[in-house]
Amino acid sequence: MGSFAPLFVHQYSQAWFDFRNKRDRYTDYFENSVIATDVHRRFCLQLNEQFIDYTNALWGITASDSDKGYVIWGGPPAMGPIDGTIVPAATGGSLPFLPDATMRVLRTIHDHYSGAWCRYGFVDAFNPLSNWYDTDVIGIDTGITMLMAENARTGFCLGHLHEKRGGATRDGDCRLQAVRAEHALETAPGPATVKFDRRAGRKSRPYV
Repeated sequence: MGSFAPLFVHQYSQAWFDFRNKRDRYTDYFENSVIATDVHRRFCLQLNEQFIDYTNALWGITASDSDKGYVIWGGPPAMGPIDGTIVPAATGGSLPFLPDATMRVLRTIHDHYSGAWCRYGFVDAFNPLSNWYDTDVIGIDTGITMLMAENARTGFCLGHLHEKRGGATRDGDCRLQAVRAEHALETAPGPATVKFDRRAGRKSRPYV
């Protein structure tokens, strides 16, 4: 199952709810996202003939900033004015689906593209071919990377919005952490513009 939407449609729902081993008459939703992420990886590799920066160590396209403003792009099939731009959240938000492949990309970006990393983490997007680096760190994109990294590591946020304890939802602790993180990002000086978007989560089993 897929769609013409960018890769992030497979990420945000699974930041909050554990879809592993859950299926209906249509699909196993976690495995569907694993397949969709790998198909996207192979789609980027096929683009290497046009954009030589796309390799097994550097891939990932989803809705993001670009040197011309906000763009909705991705694939397959190819959607939007793809130009070789790399979006770290495309792989960062997919860490539980393809841990080894996505970590390879994130390490490549961190180790070899210094302009794509700042005190707040990865910039929203960059283009190695044109040497363009975004100056923004956008919370909703950095946020999905942080959440899915934590889910891959400990499963902390999985299903948090649905589990109740003593008649009250258990999402307060994650939401409090999000508020604290927002305050820290908004008040700390730095070279990047920070846009923060609040989300919440819960503790559960890790993805991997």
